Amino acid sequence: MSTLAALVPALPPVIGWAVHARLLHSRLTTARRDPLTGLWTRDAFTRRARRLMRDPRAVVVLADVDHFKQINDRFGHAAGDTLLATVAARLAHGTTPGGVVGRLGGDEFAAVVVDRDGTMADRLHTLARVLARPVDTAPDVHTTVSLGWVRAGDHPGEDLSALLRRADEAMYAAKRTGWPRRARLGRLLGSVAGRRPGRRGAA
Repeated sequence: MSTLAALVPALPPVIGWAVHARLLHSRLTTARRDPLTGLWTRDAFTRRARRLMRDPRAVVVLADVDHFKQINDRFGHAAGDTLLATVAARLAHGTTPGGVVGRLGGDEFAAVVVDRDGTMADRLHTLARVLARPVDTAPDVHTTVSLGWVRAGDHPGEDLSALLRRADEAMYAAKRTGWPRRARLGRLLGSVAGRRPGRRGAA
């Protein structure tokens, strides 16, 4: 128990409840944050992303760290963790202002951002180059990050889950080309996640 929590019973009732509420809020916020990267967890990301999805200019981005298992095998898990934290920070910076980024698990991240000026394609190409830079504190640790994206307005009526599947499909196409790929129009091919190979090594 923290020192502050221990003092709550000794405070006047109104102040005590206020402090207690702040403690609960802090703990809930911490629980919704991924401890390694500081990004939102899947559930917390989903709640915030759905609010942004009300804007037809919203863009859903899926990011997957390439060759992550090889990074872990060659440099160790501590280096892999540092790489994930670096990717997370760069993604968060690259999708601001107004965007939300979450760690879905392992080496996979998602973001939703409102593309107010129609420059998302250019921004993601720039972001891909930034993500491929070596880790600042470990110049030998670097790899590319595959980005797939979809504009919500291209698929009216589809929810976040469906758009993430489209972004997922585009992201796997990006692994073949080396550059961010926009999801195609037309029918969704099905759950790419169901056809994936095993994950390449979580942190």
